[in-house]
Amino acid sequence: MERESFIYKPKIVVIGSCNTDMVVKAGRLPVPGETVLGGTFYMNPGGKGANQAIAAARLGAEVTLISKIGYDLFGLQALEIYRSEKINTEFIFTDQKSPSGVALISVDSYGENSIIVAPGASRSLSTEDIDKAKSKLEEADIILMQLEVPIETVEYAATIAKSYGKKVILNPAPASVLSNSFLSCVHTILPNRIEAEMLSGIKVIDEESAWRAAKAIGEKGIENVVITLGKDGAYVKEKEEYTMIPAKEVETIDTTGAGDVFCGAFSVYLSENHTLTESVEFANAAAALAVTRMGAQSAIPYKREIAL
Repeated sequence: MERESFIYKPKIVVIGSCNTDMVVKAGRLPVPGETVLGGTFYMNPGGKGANQAIAAARLGAEVTLISKIGYDLFGLQALEIYRSEKINTEFIFTDQKSPSGVALISVDSYGENSIIVAPGASRSLSTEDIDKAKSKLEEADIILMQLEVPIETVEYAATIAKSYGKKVILNPAPASVLSNSFLSCVHTILPNRIEAEMLSGIKVIDEESAWRAAKAIGEKGIENVVITLGKDGAYVKEKEEYTMIPAKEVETIDTTGAGDVFCGAFSVYLSENHTLTESVEFANAAAALAVTRMGAQSAIPYKREIAL
């Protein structure tokens, strides 16, 4: 009998949040004090950590998610979804005191959104929880992290990952001030315009300002910087090389979660020994497909759907 060929699946550990997204899509976003009628309501599982974990899993990785949920219906439903996506949920811990995280999202007719997150149990993910998952960090090809869980927990995990010689990919969202000692543990940082400005002090409005921001961020001790620019693509600093990579042109319906798809896709492709530029091109293609669909996790594509 002919033996099946073995296909290696890269091992990615995602450290981050699990939320439930409550989304209202309307013609426009309200200004403060205003009520806008005529919206459509959706309730979807979300959270940057969970979104990125599902993206990585659908795009071909073996994924472990390290996170925290509340002991409630939202948390239990989320667990079932992750298991259905074949994500290892062994290190999704339960907080008996805090509810699961919730995000309130408004989306306008152009696909732009505004989001408020009540992180709940995600804010109690601790360094002790990371210690329980050390064996998975040691096995991983890449550790992917964001900032919807406590920064001290993320910093601690990055330090451990670096001691194991692992590549740490950081999506610095929501925007925060980060120490150079933390950033020195990071292989590649994936900020958007706002986060890049927070890290560099430079407002990113065009290719020249993107170059200056990427250079300034790199001077904090990171070799690789990818500034995501939405429909304009991504600006890449790979060691001493700088490149603008355009996005694919698509009809945007909803940008919610597109950045998370980019991060998950980038991590998978990089873990398969592709170059940084190739990984950004793959991530651009995955994110472009995601924005043509409503929702965060419901919009995440599978590998077979990505056309480069």
